[in-house]
Amino acid sequence: MKSTWRNWAGTVASTPQREARPASADELADAVRRAAEDGLRVKTVGSGHSFTAIAATDGLLIRPDLLTGIRRIDRSEMTVTVESGTPLKRLNAALAREGLSLTNMGDIMEQTVAGATSTGTHGTGRDSASIAAQIKGLELVTADGSLLTCSEKENPEVFAAARIGLGALGVVTAITFAVEPVFLLTAREEPMPLNRVLADFDALHAENEHFEFYWFPHTGNCNTKRNNRSAGPAAPAGAVRGWIDDELLSNGAFQVACSVGRLFPAAVPAIARVSSRALSARTYTDIPYKVFTSPRRVRFVEMEYAVPREAVVDVLREVRAMVDRSPLRISFPVEVRTAPADDITLSTASGRESAYVAVHMYRGTPYRSYFTAVERIMTAHAGRPHWGKIHTRDAACFAEVYPRFGEFTALRDRLDPDRMFQNPYLRRVLGD
Repeated sequence: MKSTWRNWAGTVASTPQREARPASADELADAVRRAAEDGLRVKTVGSGHSFTAIAATDGLLIRPDLLTGIRRIDRSEMTVTVESGTPLKRLNAALAREGLSLTNMGDIMEQTVAGATSTGTHGTGRDSASIAAQIKGLELVTADGSLLTCSEKENPEVFAAARIGLGALGVVTAITFAVEPVFLLTAREEPMPLNRVLADFDALHAENEHFEFYWFPHTGNCNTKRNNRSAGPAAPAGAVRGWIDDELLSNGAFQVACSVGRLFPAAVPAIARVSSRALSARTYTDIPYKVFTSPRRVRFVEMEYAVPREAVVDVLREVRAMVDRSPLRISFPVEVRTAPADDITLSTASGRESAYVAVHMYRGTPYRSYFTAVERIMTAHAGRPHWGKIHTRDAACFAEVYPRFGEFTALRDRLDPDRMFQNPYLRRVLGD
């Protein structure tokens, strides 16, 4: 009996012809070869945290939950090689036990390592970039069932693209990440007026290794977060205070507020004013993944665009003006982060220092009017949408905003000429 796969947000569902749960790269390669013989397209799903249909298929759906664990740690090279289906939360905990850490990461760690990197998942950083930018080597099964390895020295043209490969070049089976000795970060969370954040944005970015902020629409209020390396000692968030901020206010009470706002949209501005003042200032020091990441239990839909960092203040002012003059009622804060330029072909930060503006709506709330209005602003500033988040852009747009777009599609022609890994989403964003 066929089963239906759904993503985390409930925005995508697909019913594959069959599923496979390979426990090794060889088993995965066999599954790909059999799919080719039967004329089935192939997609891999991770934890389903992409809001787009990037992983949907009516052919063979590969679930990588048996492809997990650390293959090896190389302390001389300071790398770790991990199976592609390993959840980031398991990788983070395993590295910490070994006295190691990734340099930077996003704020959610439910994703698999391959799913997170293939879609360009990122955190915020002045000097340290996305998770994919920390990759030193990749292993993937290509359309003919062969196992291809790549790095800066081996198949470098594949490495340049496959770190954020969108699932279009093959199925990733293992990833080698750069790691470093575990370190401490001091997090300083502090409410701040939006006008001050925008006026001081360049200084806040320059003075902090990791700066981000959340602006609450319908208010002039923000919550800011500054993470910087610390000599210690460790001083984790207190259990009670941490539970109040991270679970009660950020998840439990916020869930109730969003539910009320969905039923009574007119109440959203008042709720936003209360929500934006709920979290008070706090400072704590802990190992990286306990500072970078946080639980996200309130379901939502999201769109995120990367714009040139120098444009982000103007972009935010335009978004605020648009919300203020519209009938929209927005219960979720707008999240703003940064990244340095990188050299990955289809990275949203490829070749340019970037700022990310993410907009969210509570699941079940109409979002298209809001997202369409925001997207219009982003595209006017040469914005690049996150590959795993809702957007309407297509290959013609990407050929303009990604100078190396042709490199990627030419590599795809070589590795997957029959489009075994294609689906409707990839057809839209990459063309035929």
